[in-house]
Amino acid sequence: MEVNKPVVVATEKYGSAESWEYLAKDGVIERRRHDRDGASRGNFLICLFKTVFLPQGYPESVSGDYLQYQFWDTVQAFASSLSGTLATQASLRGVGVGNQEATVAAATITWLLRDGTGMLGRILFAWRKGSKLDSEAKKWRLFADVLNDTAMFMEIMAPNFPSYFTLIVCTAGIFKSIVGVAGGATRAALTVHQARRDNMADISAKDGSQETLVNLAGLLVSLILIPLVTDSPLLTVGLFLLFTILHLFANYKAVRSVVMATFNEVRLSIVLHQYLRDGKILSPVEANRKEPVFLEFRRKPMPIKLGVKLQEIVQSQEDLDWALKNNDKPYLLGARNGYVSVCLGPEASVCDQIRAMCQAICLSSPLNSAPAGVEAQQLLMLRQLFTLNSQRHWEMVCNSHKLMDQIFIPFLKGVESAGWQTHRTLLDWDEWRVEWKLKSS
Repeated sequence: MEVNKPVVVATEKYGSAESWEYLAKDGVIERRRHDRDGASRGNFLICLFKTVFLPQGYPESVSGDYLQYQFWDTVQAFASSLSGTLATQASLRGVGVGNQEATVAAATITWLLRDGTGMLGRILFAWRKGSKLDSEAKKWRLFADVLNDTAMFMEIMAPNFPSYFTLIVCTAGIFKSIVGVAGGATRAALTVHQARRDNMADISAKDGSQETLVNLAGLLVSLILIPLVTDSPLLTVGLFLLFTILHLFANYKAVRSVVMATFNEVRLSIVLHQYLRDGKILSPVEANRKEPVFLEFRRKPMPIKLGVKLQEIVQSQEDLDWALKNNDKPYLLGARNGYVSVCLGPEASVCDQIRAMCQAICLSSPLNSAPAGVEAQQLLMLRQLFTLNSQRHWEMVCNSHKLMDQIFIPFLKGVESAGWQTHRTLLDWDEWRVEWKLKSS
């Protein structure tokens, strides 16, 4: 006589980590793990580690580049922790710790001056560059780490220049305050990118747990290093340089591993230029691979300003008439005083913003070849745009509207098919919005 076999009545899983099934037999329901190997102690420890240090629902709840970025971020945090220990030891020695002739008051004043200048630096940097940190998160992230290493190197070398010690540590304090603003803000921007289930708080909290674990490991290693380098400035500098190289390399690999599917000016320019050359739409992975991650401090030949006041584009009624010619979109473009400027209307959508940026890119960059369907005469007029003294300047702007009419819709459909997000952007728009009363002619 055949014995009754258990019947699976339900299954459940916890993300991709666990899979269970419910079996009914003789009126009793039993729950057991679907994968018997998953019950091993090793897998239990792995699951526990994931629960403690990785966001809930990993890997489905985060971006595809999360693990690679976090690996290199962990390496750089460990190296930075060791470098920071060496810098702190040097700073303490510089303010007189261990020196019987040093006074508490002098050390306190030096410390207060360093903190005070750092606070001022934090406020000024956030005022001047705060709006840039979202649109260029990778560049500012890497810049912050380079500046942090520079500040720590200054702190290590400061005791060798006692006459200038206060000046050096105050300058290093300003650098570190900039690092605090840029590093914290860009970390938040990257967290927004990594979150796939509106779980930014969870990702940020688990990132803090990872960093705490790394700092704890760095603390244990530092306890071994400090006795070795206390009386050896040369060894201190040598180890610092070694940790700095590791720190910068890991940071470079970390920002290179980030694949953002949201357009900023650089990524949009890369994708648009490729499309104008050969009609190919680059995927987010391909475009991010080409995106530069180092800040450029030299001024571009024809930079773009977004969301400007109307007076930066038009100076007369004739200018306004030209700006509206062939233009039925809620933005105005013009090139004046060495800038390509875009004036935005209050009703402009994200799609309008992307189109305006594409048009500004075409006006600010000479193109190498014409896309299919674009007349050579139009392309020639775009190339001649930068002769700003030319009376045909506004004609070139008008022709850029015609160019966008031909290429933008196919381009927009192409980038959406390639996986780019077009419902939001990281374009650096200022807050001016202008509502013009005249209709386009």
